[in-house]
Amino acid sequence: MDYFQCNYSETFEKRPLLKKIPIYDMKNPKKTILNILEDKPVWGPTALEARRKASKAYQSKYAEVRQQWITKNSYYYNAIKRVLQFIVEPGRRVLDIRCQTGFFLNATRPSYGVGLETSPEFLEIARRNYPQFEFIMAHPEHLEIGQKFDYILFENISDTADIIAALERLKPLCEAKTRLIIYTYNPLWEPIIKLAERFLKKIPTLEQNWLSEADIRNMFNICGFEWLRTYRTIFFPKRIFLLSTLLNLVIPRLPVINRLCMINVLVARLDPVPRAPDDISVSVIVPCKNEKGNIQAAVERIPDMGRHTEVIFCDDKSDDGTADEVRRMCKKYPERDIKLIEGPGICKAKNVWTGFESAQEDVLMILDADLTVMPEELPYFFQAIVEGKGELINGSRLIYPVPKLAMKFLNMIGNKIFSIIFSSIIGQRIKDTLCGTKVLWRSDWERIKPMIGSWGIEDQWGDYELLFGAAKLHLKIVDLPVHYQERVYGTTKMINVFKNGFKMMLICFGAFKKIKMVIF
Repeated sequence: MDYFQCNYSETFEKRPLLKKIPIYDMKNPKKTILNILEDKPVWGPTALEARRKASKAYQSKYAEVRQQWITKNSYYYNAIKRVLQFIVEPGRRVLDIRCQTGFFLNATRPSYGVGLETSPEFLEIARRNYPQFEFIMAHPEHLEIGQKFDYILFENISDTADIIAALERLKPLCEAKTRLIIYTYNPLWEPIIKLAERFLKKIPTLEQNWLSEADIRNMFNICGFEWLRTYRTIFFPKRIFLLSTLLNLVIPRLPVINRLCMINVLVARLDPVPRAPDDISVSVIVPCKNEKGNIQAAVERIPDMGRHTEVIFCDDKSDDGTADEVRRMCKKYPERDIKLIEGPGICKAKNVWTGFESAQEDVLMILDADLTVMPEELPYFFQAIVEGKGELINGSRLIYPVPKLAMKFLNMIGNKIFSIIFSSIIGQRIKDTLCGTKVLWRSDWERIKPMIGSWGIEDQWGDYELLFGAAKLHLKIVDLPVHYQERVYGTTKMINVFKNGFKMMLICFGAFKKIKMVIF
């Protein structure tokens, strides 16, 4: 039997990091770690239980020195920490599966944190380091907690004996808004990692599940989770002046080549469960400025949806009598819940936010008062969101043919260019970023609201604020085709194409720094 003699007295001030731990039988390489520890063949469910015992025993061997490894490799661990802090909103309820010392659980800054470990030695260290959190001992496959969490982080899926059983155990802990985060090695790095373990540059591990991104996404699908996004990060895990920073800045952001990165962080949500439409109420926000001739048509054409529909006209200091026309509609159609809100007269975005703040219902819908998007198509948006197809439903005007006078040529070109830029930033295809019709849950607006104005420059239209905010929260964004038509009253507010295009480019640059430059 060959052993790693893991006494790092030179490295850590004569403090032994690990005792002698059997890793491989060099005389019989095919002999597994389970056979070595059990000293007899095991199969069936017994083999899985033996592996759990082996993992638990092995964890206990290096629990006392784990923090020293984190300190020694702070460049690597801080990079992962920044990714997790980007994904997880601070002040949320977080469960960390296989939390070890509690380092990553603490990094997520939860309001309530629970750590799960199999090793009593790790639990003792975690409780000592972070007494503000709760730590419990159990294998992921046997987890039973009668609570719900906003985020669930699964750290060491690679040495979990039965991953499907573990994922099934997590489903009762999830709500519709819960995000599951899997942090794991890229299997392409297996030879390098094993070599690093062999030469004591990385803490040794037991036999791993070397799972590709496709493997994990397939398990998500089997177990009732929907994959949302993958972050590929760290191409060079050690700090070397300039070299590591350059490689880790560039490689993870290059299509195809970024698949060579060392770490994959996958984000998923529970498969959506459709909600009863009659239980959901709707607020239709109609921002308007000098749209008097469209108000009656809007009232008459906006359909009733769900349990109740309120229509909020946000008049942005119109001087053509738009507000008076809304008041007339309130008297003419008393059976409809029509409200008039005075906008700030600054820009469309702030006018829409004023309407959002006045809304009382579950779902928020934006319908521009020019009615170039047909109000009759709003039920498609309502159906998509209550069935869980998406959490932000984005209207797309560029699917069906667009009348020549409905959208200027330069606006069309600019929209397509920004669609490409925007999609590359958030890692998801968005065909039309500037369609005014967008639908989301009011509860998600409350989470997006603190990010308003944080993308480098103020968004006068509000479309990018909503889309970038939803992407930051890992909401499911879905394009929904709409028929775009010519306006019949008033004039377009989308003027000064180049000036507005420059502002949108600055917003995209700010979002690039906050989303794509998340690690360094």
